[in-house]
Amino acid sequence: MTTHARHGGPGRRTLLRGAALGAAVPLIPAAASAEGRTPARRRRAAAVSYRWLGTSGWRIDLHGKPKTRTVLVDPYVTRFDTGLFTGSFDPATPLRTDEALVREHAGTPEVVCVTHTHWDHLNDVPYLARSTGARVIGTETTYHVLRSLGVEAGQISVVKGGEVLAFDGYVIEVASSRHSRNGSYSYFTPGTLHAPPAAAPRTVSDLPEGDTLAFKVTPDDAPSALFMGASDFDERSFRGLEPDIAMVAVASSASTHRYVPRLLDALGRPGVLVPVHWDDFEKPLSRPPRKDGTGLDDFLAQARGTSPRSRLVVPDYRTVYGADLRPRR
Repeated sequence: MTTHARHGGPGRRTLLRGAALGAAVPLIPAAASAEGRTPARRRRAAAVSYRWLGTSGWRIDLHGKPKTRTVLVDPYVTRFDTGLFTGSFDPATPLRTDEALVREHAGTPEVVCVTHTHWDHLNDVPYLARSTGARVIGTETTYHVLRSLGVEAGQISVVKGGEVLAFDGYVIEVASSRHSRNGSYSYFTPGTLHAPPAAAPRTVSDLPEGDTLAFKVTPDDAPSALFMGASDFDERSFRGLEPDIAMVAVASSASTHRYVPRLLDALGRPGVLVPVHWDDFEKPLSRPPRKDGTGLDDFLAQARGTSPRSRLVVPDYRTVYGADLRPRR
């Protein structure tokens, strides 16, 4: 499952790795595709930008004419307190959305990708879908939860993994994935929905995981980026994705066997690695992310040992990154 044939030749990853080593190389692939055809439209790599929204959330802007197209992944920016990071987690914490804050950070998306249905991934999506008309791509569980919260059925695309969806200016590939495991080899609110819930969700415990996905977004003539929402994966589903950039969730425990080396080998050791889901997502985006005690350093050490030619980018909330995940000036 790959978009290399449609979106540029195999040299793009080499170019990204060259940039990681300081080589002065272009990021725009050759004009001809792998099928020998010249794309009808060209999009300069510099016209794509990324912003980290914390947790596993991202905003991707494809700047072009006549308008900028925005794709979101797991846009959770309200970031309310449940006590999770202070040892006093309350599963009955009410769900709420700071609408002004969401508008400020999320813009007006045309597509929202949801990796799974836990609150720190889905919470702000119902408001975004209702207020912008954006298409939401997610699991059957995501579908039923959104319907119970007033999102129109026609806005929601249910996927399972393996789908390749063509949009104007970019392609989204869906991969089956897995949720992180805690030290007891389990996780919060497992389960799936095959029908709308009896009542609309009101608390964080009302939102089950509902299966987990990953998304690979490939803008026209620009590097591809994989987005993970949790620190486990389906190794067979990930082989063949070969993203140029990988937003990889930092493991929350050591329960998953050889998580980092297995993951990076399955992905073909991407040219750029970006650790995500290591920050305290109950602190506002106006504060810098806390790095101490998050498992980030261990992830970085393992990544360097497994894929030394990959460029590691530790993101922050305020930086706008270009198509190659370098800060834009």
